Amino acid sequence: MDTKNTFGHKRRPSGKLENSMKPTPINRTLAVKSQGFTSLVDALEYAAQGDSGYNFYDHRGDLYKALTYRELRDDARVLAKRLLGLGLQRGDRVGIIAETDPMFHRFFFACQYAGLIPVALPASIQLGAHKAFINQVRRMLESCGAAVAVAPESHAEFLTEIADGLDLVMAGTPEQFDALPEKELELVPPLAGDIAYLQYTSGSTRFPRGVEINQETVLDNLREIAENGLKLTRQDRFVSWLPYYHDMGLIGFILAPMICQLSADYLGSRTFAMRPRLWLKLISDNNGTISSSPTFGYALCARRLRPSDYEKYDLSSWRAACVGAEQINPVPLKDFAEALAPCNFDEKAFVACYGMAETVLAVSFAPLELGLSVDYVDQGIMMSSGVAKPVDPKAANAVAYADCGILLPGFEAKIVDDAGNEVGDRQCGEILLKGASVMSGYFRDHESTRAVLSEDGWLDTGDIGYQVDDRIYITARSKDVIIVKGRNIWPNDMEVVAQRLDGARLGGVAAFSVSGFGDEELAVLVLETKERDAEARTRMKQRITELMHEHFGINVIIDLVRPGTLPKTSSGKLSRFQSRQAFLERRSDPALQLPGTRNSERKIA
Repeated sequence: MDTKNTFGHKRRPSGKLENSMKPTPINRTLAVKSQGFTSLVDALEYAAQGDSGYNFYDHRGDLYKALTYRELRDDARVLAKRLLGLGLQRGDRVGIIAETDPMFHRFFFACQYAGLIPVALPASIQLGAHKAFINQVRRMLESCGAAVAVAPESHAEFLTEIADGLDLVMAGTPEQFDALPEKELELVPPLAGDIAYLQYTSGSTRFPRGVEINQETVLDNLREIAENGLKLTRQDRFVSWLPYYHDMGLIGFILAPMICQLSADYLGSRTFAMRPRLWLKLISDNNGTISSSPTFGYALCARRLRPSDYEKYDLSSWRAACVGAEQINPVPLKDFAEALAPCNFDEKAFVACYGMAETVLAVSFAPLELGLSVDYVDQGIMMSSGVAKPVDPKAANAVAYADCGILLPGFEAKIVDDAGNEVGDRQCGEILLKGASVMSGYFRDHESTRAVLSEDGWLDTGDIGYQVDDRIYITARSKDVIIVKGRNIWPNDMEVVAQRLDGARLGGVAAFSVSGFGDEELAVLVLETKERDAEARTRMKQRITELMHEHFGINVIIDLVRPGTLPKTSSGKLSRFQSRQAFLERRSDPALQLPGTRNSERKIA
């Protein structure tokens, strides 16, 4: 006898799913509209007049839920009344463990209708990091003063542990919330100045902070992304595996499609990590046009590609392959383009961009249909004077920085030195931003807000970069810059060089500095490797030492660790801050000594 699961799959006795469900189509009926909305509720009400929506795929790449905007709208209204039936007041926070699941969309938009503030919480649990995950989510719930917490069934046990002792009205699974009575009341639409959501920063330099974004601010950035960044049309379709608790996943691939009434296809982040080619299959099968990934995602796909895959995928529809990071490494992108060329991937689809949670999402976009533009500069001069002097790409001292394009309309930028003085073209400094999409502040954290947001509205991004003819190039995070004997060394540069080594893992290298004897700053390089042979590890260290001397002229403390050791932020990026903390904890091991010294002679603080 055939049975159905909760998402409408018909299950055969063998256990195999027979799925006749079809994904929501591209926008066939509505005129694309990205402006004129007063709130996210207003935008969803308009999108609900069409037949597009969100589509969810499982670990086999099979569609298990097609959720139209109309269905989402109707469901969100009902769920909003159930939440308000708990006695919640407008402005109360709802923590949502953001697994790649329709439940997130339901609760996020229910909060919009109810006047509540959704807070996307990390869903990733690394092996051996159970306690760290529990503590992280618990601290986020405490810091935002959440009244309610919800998690998918897969995270129910974790939520029980997280919520223990917290002053919550309710913590549970979607099924438990769906069992609540629906309160009879009229839903009041949010106002432009109401907080739309809290977006926690990735926490690369400290504990994450809740970025406060109101309705007007998010709508402004979404409009700029749609009209000036991606230039979206009715024919566009989004495909993503990015986590919803990251700004690119939430804003770029949940809200951006909805604001333009377009369909989006989702693959779970963990599914992508295990089977990255499913991402390519989804783009190919559904004629996806917009998708994004950090560089490691493109590299992972290229590495897992098989010769037999060339006939399976057609990526000719993919017109915007977005990539954004503190420093975009062009090498993995070139490798990806070459590997996927037989699948009709056009390297001109690459779009470098720059942004952060504090600006909703996007600050700048490189021009479409031109591919990645790279500026090669003299590394020695960059380190000694902060000047990005052009150099021949083939020069031994050349280092590459990607062109992240010009600012979206509505943004102003200035690059300043340590004294706060604005610098000229090709001079590195700290990037300050001002504009309609800048956050109002960090939620309940006035001290942190004052530290980065001036009274006249300038945001200190914490990013280091330079401009050339109004085009932005990002070099590093200011807190990450390694200063050795008066020279600035960008950790990304060290990591890129180290990854050239045989046995090095992409994303498995972290560079940072620690304080040594007499407050001398010491460079550290932590590298993940599977190599266990002592002699081979010694040769690896020697080669890294040679590379660091050759490229940077510095001594480096080298720490070889097992794969999976380096901590990641909630967005999956390497956390140098946590890597440094973990390194300092490992220093208690007497087997770890500074080169040519004893720990008693050179103390690390």
